[in-house]
Amino acid sequence: MTRAGAMMGPPTEKARSFGPSIRRLLKLLGKRRAAVGTVVAAIIASVILASYAPKVLGHATDLIFNGVIGKQLPAGITKEQAVEGLRARGQGTFADMISAMNLTPGVGVDFAAVGRVLTWVLALYVASALLSWLASYLLNIVVAHSIKELRAAVETKVHRLPLSYYDASARGDLLSRVTNDLDNLSQTLQQTISQFLNSVLTVIAILVMMLWISPLLSVIAVLTVPLAFVATTQIAKRSKPHFMAQWASTGKLNAQVEEAFSGHELVKAFGRQAEVESTFDERNEKLYQSSWRAQFISGIIMPTIMFLGNVNYVVVAVVGGLRVASGSLSLGDVQAFIQYSRSFTQPLTQIGSMFNLMQSGVASAERIFDILDADEESPDPAHPSTPEHDRGLIAFDDVSFRYIPDKPLIEELSLVAEPGHMVAIVGPTGAGKTTLVNLIMRFYDVDSGTITVDGTESRLMTRDDLRERTGMVLQDSWLFGGSIFDNIAYGDPSASYEEVIEAAKVSHVDHFVRILPDGYDTIIDEEGGGVSAGEKQLITIARAFLAKPTILILDEATSSVDTRTELLIQKAMASLRRGERSDGEFNRTSFVIAHRLSTIRDADTILVMEDGRIVEQGDHEQLLAQRGAYYRLYNSQFAAAATD
Repeated sequence: MTRAGAMMGPPTEKARSFGPSIRRLLKLLGKRRAAVGTVVAAIIASVILASYAPKVLGHATDLIFNGVIGKQLPAGITKEQAVEGLRARGQGTFADMISAMNLTPGVGVDFAAVGRVLTWVLALYVASALLSWLASYLLNIVVAHSIKELRAAVETKVHRLPLSYYDASARGDLLSRVTNDLDNLSQTLQQTISQFLNSVLTVIAILVMMLWISPLLSVIAVLTVPLAFVATTQIAKRSKPHFMAQWASTGKLNAQVEEAFSGHELVKAFGRQAEVESTFDERNEKLYQSSWRAQFISGIIMPTIMFLGNVNYVVVAVVGGLRVASGSLSLGDVQAFIQYSRSFTQPLTQIGSMFNLMQSGVASAERIFDILDADEESPDPAHPSTPEHDRGLIAFDDVSFRYIPDKPLIEELSLVAEPGHMVAIVGPTGAGKTTLVNLIMRFYDVDSGTITVDGTESRLMTRDDLRERTGMVLQDSWLFGGSIFDNIAYGDPSASYEEVIEAAKVSHVDHFVRILPDGYDTIIDEEGGGVSAGEKQLITIARAFLAKPTILILDEATSSVDTRTELLIQKAMASLRRGERSDGEFNRTSFVIAHRLSTIRDADTILVMEDGRIVEQGDHEQLLAQRGAYYRLYNSQFAAAATD
């Protein structure tokens, strides 16, 4: 496809009906019925007062016009005599106009009466403005609280989503939904609800006033409404998919930027700046194309309605002038009607101009509702079970699991991890090692079979109960913005200062923290800036030590530390595993995933996995003696290559 063809292609995201999303938003706002009811009442009152004011102002025009014409007529005669005299001189049209006017020949403008009318008009407009301000003030409070609730609902939902949701979602797009889309929705609600309701009610109120003044002119004015409605709906129909594409492209662009910034050092190291910039330019171009199409197409609505309004104004002015000349209407009524006519098209124009903003906001709402409607983790049992003993006995019984239904991963796996034992899991990439750990933590649930913790099936326990017994250290160390002390204390917020320091010493964090200028108060960011990759991993290990878990999971936890530190950590982990309780039993079972086989030589049990199955099981010496899969893995790391 050519570049031009790509630019003119259809949006990639299918547009959906906005009706359900709008109803959900109204339901969200409707939780504060008293405030919303006050807003609606204030807007109705404001519109009624503002709509009645032109009619009153038309009376002032009549007073002035009647005074001007009356002053030109001879004094001392009646209006009827003046009309008869005009007809006798052949000025029938002028006579018809004067016969319909309320004037006294020879009497000029009653400025006192005009002043009273203008004061009344001013009072109407001031009261209308105050009511409009009150409605806007209350509405902003309602919208702010509603968005606060929606943001809290999204935050709560995020913590209830399964790990599979995050595995299938780009992190940048998810961040865009909970930040950019929420902000866009908030701005849309604040800017459109009051104005939209005001515009709709204004159209109704003005229509009533126009029918009161002249049904004929009202028919002429209303003819533009169906034309404006058809034009608006047709244009909006064509712009809607581009708004959907705009926010989808925004999410993809954010995802790409987040990835590029997170891996900035790798991008620089491998010289891939040009590729990153090219990808950015491509996605930025797609965002630009969808954005300008959405804005351009929806932007046609307002000038179209303004054009129809101008045509309506010309027709009303001409017909109204003829009606004044014939005496069917007063000049003040025509002036008021023309003002109503202009005011009638103005709210239609406002509604049209709001359509692009409304569509953008509802498109963001749909992306937010997609998160809220996503399938959650299976609920914890209503009557959960709790193991009687906290010993760390883990048993897999005929467990099968697959991420994709038609692609088997783990099939009929059975194993037992004795309390206090170290179970090492080795095997090639993709063999299912990390999956085994995810099943223990219930990040995923097994498809069949059972996993028991101290004799209790894990699915019968609450996730909190299960995970409180478990400490986990991953290959990708995670730190949050804060001090080193706070990052370690995250493992047990109730721990004392001495306990945190002891965990740091056992995990060999203390020796490098002491030489930092601020010690344990050193501030690091979420990327761990200021400490090395190995030091970050030591901090995460200290965090796990502090939690004093019954089950310890180490997924390549020492991959970023040097050999000497690794040996020290192995000793620390050994002492941690053999922490004794009052009953004398070892109470910590550890699962260690490792590619460096030197880290697991002392494991009580080594599981060798291939294609989701345990192909070998035993300790280091037993597996070497079998000269099988483990033997080949071990020799591939430690056997010297012979070269000529």
